[in-house]
Amino acid sequence: MAALEYAESLLQKDDFVEGCPGCAVDRSKQLQRGLPLKQILTVWIIMLATALTISSLYPFLYFMIRDFHIADREEDIGYYAGFVGSSYMFGRALSSTLWGAIADRYGRKPVIIIGCAAVVVFNTLFGLSVNYWMAIITRFLLGSMNGLLGPIKAYACETVRDEYQSYGLSAVSTAWGTGLVIGPALGGFLAQPADKFPGIFTSDSFWARFPYFLPCLITSIFAAFVTIACFWIPETLHTHILESKSSEGSYDTLEAATRQSDINEMEENKASKKSLFMNWPLMSSIIVYCTFSLHDMAYSEIFPLWAESPRRFGGLGYSTEDVGTVLSISGVGLLVFQSSLYPMVEKILGPIMVSRVLGIVSIPLLTSYHYIAMLSGITLSIVLNIASLLKNVLSISIVTGLFILQNRAVDQDQRGAANGMAMTFMSLFKAVGPLGGGALYSWAEKRLGADFLPGDQMVFFILNIVEAIAVLMTFKPFLVERRK
Repeated sequence: MAALEYAESLLQKDDFVEGCPGCAVDRSKQLQRGLPLKQILTVWIIMLATALTISSLYPFLYFMIRDFHIADREEDIGYYAGFVGSSYMFGRALSSTLWGAIADRYGRKPVIIIGCAAVVVFNTLFGLSVNYWMAIITRFLLGSMNGLLGPIKAYACETVRDEYQSYGLSAVSTAWGTGLVIGPALGGFLAQPADKFPGIFTSDSFWARFPYFLPCLITSIFAAFVTIACFWIPETLHTHILESKSSEGSYDTLEAATRQSDINEMEENKASKKSLFMNWPLMSSIIVYCTFSLHDMAYSEIFPLWAESPRRFGGLGYSTEDVGTVLSISGVGLLVFQSSLYPMVEKILGPIMVSRVLGIVSIPLLTSYHYIAMLSGITLSIVLNIASLLKNVLSISIVTGLFILQNRAVDQDQRGAANGMAMTFMSLFKAVGPLGGGALYSWAEKRLGADFLPGDQMVFFILNIVEAIAVLMTFKPFLVERRK
């Protein structure tokens, strides 16, 4: 009999194993009454430490690449910016499966602590980058060592009762929304402090030599506090399951008391879990998730490049502060939606229908961006903020639904590995996203006079093609939900 069935039979009898952290968490879950705010807040804070390292980069990356003098022409800045954005995801792609396996073997908690500590070290070094290659290497190492995204999603499901899992996973997405409020504000307003606050930071100071260090320092300090706090979070992995593998007598007794039909059913479940790759509900949700992630990361790379590019290239001519403000407003709306409305919408429509409908709505919304660039003044500000807010709400809500599908597709003993595998594939797609998005935008700036879809029209057209492919994948027989 599989060890997981053994653990579940114990839990059904309320026979918890003393000294097992997973059993202690399960016992506390049975006593939970109402919304588990403490557990949800814990997940949210941990994820925020990671989200800030990604979102704070968007407002100043264009100018950081420009100051490295790596691009020969202004139109090529987007191309080089794509490699910096991709390096983090390439690092995460190479290590996510390993971190997932470690989380299943040694626990979620150590992986979470190591991931937060990696933010402290490598995000600080990124802010101190003196050239293009140092920036790429530090981002790559940050992605390689920060393997908590997969385990934290498993952790979010394991610390709350089943009926609150959508809230736990929504906390992961809400943290990203909060990061979109705070991160761009930090990056937009604190980057280049010697230029913006000459009365405080002189032109020959440390802050002038490292103009992008201050926002990185702030996020690293926050991550340091989170790392320390994580030493007191509970572990959710059932350690007694591993110990029970050597206890043949326990298995013999349990199997003798179990009907033969139950044994056959359990053996079938065990066989079906031998390979995650044979679990189609899991694999189909991962593939759809990866396709949406490719679109989202390409968009996240392109939006600040488009907004900060000069008007003559079809951009908006925005500054780091302007982009930070737009992304922060979008994050506020996302935070409100994910924390209050999304769980209700998911309960009514289900995760698949939510992802499908919102994916369809995203296509005409993104098409409107080309026409938004024709506006100016207060009209531009209002319309752009509304469009950006809606786009981010739609994107994060789509992937939250897919998070739920992934975690429901496997049992606890495979959840860390499943999320790690999902992070590996997703990170590969997300690595291609910034790289392809930056290259696509640079190419589009060079074809402003083309007859077919000139300039940014081609950019948004290709993004919509990727989104449409992802939407088509949400239909049967491709995307299926695990039968309970």
